[in-house]
Amino acid sequence: MTEFKKQSISLTIDEVELKISTIFREEEKPTILFLHGFGSTKEDYADIVRQEQLSDYSFLAYDAPGCGETVCSNLNSVSIPFLVKTALGVLAEMEIEKFHLVGHSMGGLTALMLADQYPERVLSFIDIEGNIAPEDCFLSRQIIDYPASTPEEFFELFIERTLHSPAYSSPLYSASLRHKVRAQAVPGIFQSMVHLSDHGDLMTRFLNLPFPKMFMYGEQNKTLSYLDHIETHGVHLSEIPECGHFPMYANPPAMWRDIVQFLNQI
Repeated sequence: MTEFKKQSISLTIDEVELKISTIFREEEKPTILFLHGFGSTKEDYADIVRQEQLSDYSFLAYDAPGCGETVCSNLNSVSIPFLVKTALGVLAEMEIEKFHLVGHSMGGLTALMLADQYPERVLSFIDIEGNIAPEDCFLSRQIIDYPASTPEEFFELFIERTLHSPAYSSPLYSASLRHKVRAQAVPGIFQSMVHLSDHGDLMTRFLNLPFPKMFMYGEQNKTLSYLDHIETHGVHLSEIPECGHFPMYANPPAMWRDIVQFLNQI
């Protein structure tokens, strides 16, 4: 495949050594920065090269520390604030000043915190079931609801629970978790997600962002209590049919269709 390049970036964040695995493309239009969710990788978004209507956009995706092909010297340091610093480091290394944001789940929360800190740099934000309220912690809150003696034990039981989840694509998602995530990174990620969701005033932060926003969610999650609320505050809603929390696995054509429509109308 020649439509994107692959590159490793060396960074030091809070004295932690990182080798960030990236894929990217440089085109005429500003960069779309894709931030993947927990248990996923940058390849979730590689099919942007199959989207003809996005062919003139630059893009960048990378594996978060603790995930995919990225190497992290201290997995205990990984948290949402650490992932925000990592995103800023990658953007600086790639010399990207302004960008569109697309983030899923963990990546959506990372994107929200990044956009809240630097709203002047963000052109638009597509939030794919990123955390904006306490009810969004149905995965991450398991770190509290199902305590375990070691990160490895928790992760194995998490994978088993996910395998039997009734949501679309959960068995498919669970099958690759051991290969995509380092167990030692899980507690810090999940604990910080729960803390921010419960105490970070995320809804206010999200609604106050001054650029076009879309919130994408699966049909199985259309009962989220805040959907009408954010729509009345100008957030465009995208409901993906036959889908739970993972549109990139359950219904990628619909996901890309709505991403294309949103970006091409702003």
